Amino acid sequence: MGEKKIMLGNAAIARGAYEAGVKVSAAYPGTPSTEISENIVKYDEIYAEWSPNEKVAMEVAIGASQAGVRAMASMKHVGVNVASDPLYSISYGGVNGGLVMVAADDPGLYSSQNEQDTRMVGRAAMVPVIEPSDSDEARRFMKYAFEISEKYDTPVIVRTTTRLAHSQGVVELEERQEPEIKPYEKNIAKNVLLPANAQKRHIIVEQQLKQLAEDACSMPINTVTYNDTSIGIITQGIEYQYVMEVLPNASVLKLGLVNPLPRKLIEEFASKVDKLYIVEELEPVIEEQVKSWGIECIGKEIFTVQGEYSANMLRERLLGQKLDIAEPAKAAPRPPILCPGCPHRSVYTVLKKLKMHAAGDIGCYTLGAVAPLNVMDTNVCMGASISTLHGMEKARGSEYVRDWVAVIGDSTFLHTGVNSLMNMVYNKATGTVLILDNSTTGMTGHQDHPATGKTLKGETTYAINIYGLCKAMGIEHVYEVNAFDIAELEKVIKREAAREAVSVIITKSPCALLKGVVFDSKCRAIPDKCKKCGMCLKPGCPAVTKNADGTIKIDDTMCNGCGLCMQLCKFGAIEKVKVK
Repeated sequence: MGEKKIMLGNAAIARGAYEAGVKVSAAYPGTPSTEISENIVKYDEIYAEWSPNEKVAMEVAIGASQAGVRAMASMKHVGVNVASDPLYSISYGGVNGGLVMVAADDPGLYSSQNEQDTRMVGRAAMVPVIEPSDSDEARRFMKYAFEISEKYDTPVIVRTTTRLAHSQGVVELEERQEPEIKPYEKNIAKNVLLPANAQKRHIIVEQQLKQLAEDACSMPINTVTYNDTSIGIITQGIEYQYVMEVLPNASVLKLGLVNPLPRKLIEEFASKVDKLYIVEELEPVIEEQVKSWGIECIGKEIFTVQGEYSANMLRERLLGQKLDIAEPAKAAPRPPILCPGCPHRSVYTVLKKLKMHAAGDIGCYTLGAVAPLNVMDTNVCMGASISTLHGMEKARGSEYVRDWVAVIGDSTFLHTGVNSLMNMVYNKATGTVLILDNSTTGMTGHQDHPATGKTLKGETTYAINIYGLCKAMGIEHVYEVNAFDIAELEKVIKREAAREAVSVIITKSPCALLKGVVFDSKCRAIPDKCKKCGMCLKPGCPAVTKNADGTIKIDDTMCNGCGLCMQLCKFGAIEKVKVK
């Protein structure tokens, strides 16, 4: 027996990659997948990087696989969309060293803009999908994924979800394997996907998946337990835990391989139970296939396609038990809000004063859409702010976008904003782009990116100069402004919004929570000078509140001394004091 540890699901995935002998790992941070790479980097035997985006990460992993080593790329489910171009193609090309994509889905929309189901991507891309149900399975299934990848000459998706990624379980550690590096052999017919080659490879891929589906009937990652055969459950992933809590005596087929499905195993299981239920979060991926085979089962007739499942939900839907659970005490609402000292708040304060609309993007600055700032009007996906602004201008003309700007963060700009800005220049657009450079990938927990000068391993590297990059595109009007210099920022935005050209304003101030960022002063209210005008309250800084008499007070345990409230006060009722 090996050493046992309690590990986060994401940490267990990283451990499984280590034990499988992975040599190369590439990723872009995104909840709920971020901690995979943050744990992988602890293993010196693995080269690990933050890539600029998920497409690049997948291509890095593909290159490593083609060179003969085991490699992986990790991302959240919407990142799979960015990586889908290489994924859909390499499924035809196959692998040399084992190749795994880890995709973290987000049922319940805890940190995402949709609830897409990666199992459906796997089906469309003709890629096997494996799903663990606890931390130790996450470790073991990672190793098994590489075995399947190499045996069936295919990339493999290991799908996880928020609940598994961020819950903890007991993991039994094993030693690292050191697979032999596979020799590279030139094979144009396999590795160069010209149409004539891809046509032949498609036939091979279909044959491999058919063989995998047959072999899956005896794979150890698919397990059958026969107990009370009056009820049979087919389930997978974290849902298995809920099933076992609610129906410990039911007969259960737990699928570890969820694409392709082991048809013969499912048919055999269905024939031995009186009533068959399929319990799967999100889309009826298993259910639709099972029903198409003529097998009677109950699924989305009683279960939802939205959000996370729970043991209590299964008790209600399967057993008809409506639990008499006391309503929890109502907590005061806590709307999402930017941190004290956040440079984005300063930028949005100026935009609101100017009555500007913002085409928005993905990051902490998305909170500019909510009260009291209410500046961001649109938000679609990574990098979309610049392209949507461009579309508005082409649809309605330059006058229409005079009171619009695109707002994007530094990490997101380097992720997918660069091409969008290039497109504006190339197609003779008019519009103002604000790049909010806070020196980090803030929303996912302060990961580095190509402009921070640090790698995932913390090594010093060349830092992309965003200003220089914009100038290199041929943009004449590029400006860097301190995010907290609201007078200068207002002047520059008003000037550039009126310009008949593409202009870029880079607001530079680090995230207030970044390690190493030290504020040497705090703001302090002077109640005797306060006129109760409320100007300092408009940005919604949580450190600034009202006294009972209407004057303001500043919580010095929260204040980071950015000085935004002091700049807004015209009566000298706020001052800065040095921190001892």
